[in-house]
Amino acid sequence: MLQKKKLNKIIRYMKTALITGATSGIGRSTAFELAKHQINLILCGRRQERLDQLKSELETVVKVHTLCFDVREKESVFKNISELPKEFESIDILINNAGNAHGLDPVQTGDTEDWDAMLDINVKGLLYVSKAIIPKMIAKKSGHIINIGSIAGKEVYPNGNVYCASKHAVDAINKGMLIDLNVHGIRVGAIHPGLVETEFSNVRFKGDDTRADGVYKGFDPLRPEDIADIIAFVVTRPYHMNISDLVVLPTAQANSVIVNKN
Repeated sequence: MLQKKKLNKIIRYMKTALITGATSGIGRSTAFELAKHQINLILCGRRQERLDQLKSELETVVKVHTLCFDVREKESVFKNISELPKEFESIDILINNAGNAHGLDPVQTGDTEDWDAMLDINVKGLLYVSKAIIPKMIAKKSGHIINIGSIAGKEVYPNGNVYCASKHAVDAINKGMLIDLNVHGIRVGAIHPGLVETEFSNVRFKGDDTRADGVYKGFDPLRPEDIADIIAFVVTRPYHMNISDLVVLPTAQANSVIVNKN
């Protein structure tokens, strides 16, 4: 009887989290980790087949809804979020995870299309999704926003120019959100990872797997599930606690350019 009462209490207070960039890396791992905590999921990404696969794997544990859109496309962001089914309308947790790096060139030879992609996804995309969801949180005077930044948002490294600028913007936006939403009782925090072994470098080097693989050789990098575990820890703290800014590095990494490789 006691176990049944506890189960009913958990079901009654199940929260809903929306995760952008959910089809790979940190986003995907976070979906699985939050499901362990009985948090219902709205999974967003650009690849419908991956979203479908995720849903099939997770919907036996929690309720899952998928949204296929690109965070760069403002109208699509607002349309998809405004048309959520009733049972997913109330969003308790927003994980602004979608982000990419494109190219690793000195600013004088950088590709302007790469610049546009990084600023549109990492900065404007985060803002569009947040803008669509924040009013829902303000209306109920509660919510939790986690912005996934980067060590590149705390310092600048050679050839990182625009990518670092985009992640510095995430850091600034996070701090601004924390101030602006304080009066509404909404928790806001950023997690800034160092080197995490994901598809990140494959995208940055535009499919050059040899170059991408070399980034993570000779040391033990962070894994997506490491960051997912931290995200789960942060969002499950008592509501009077807010972890507002957190940098996490692999033990071998001292900063953006110093990595102890064997």
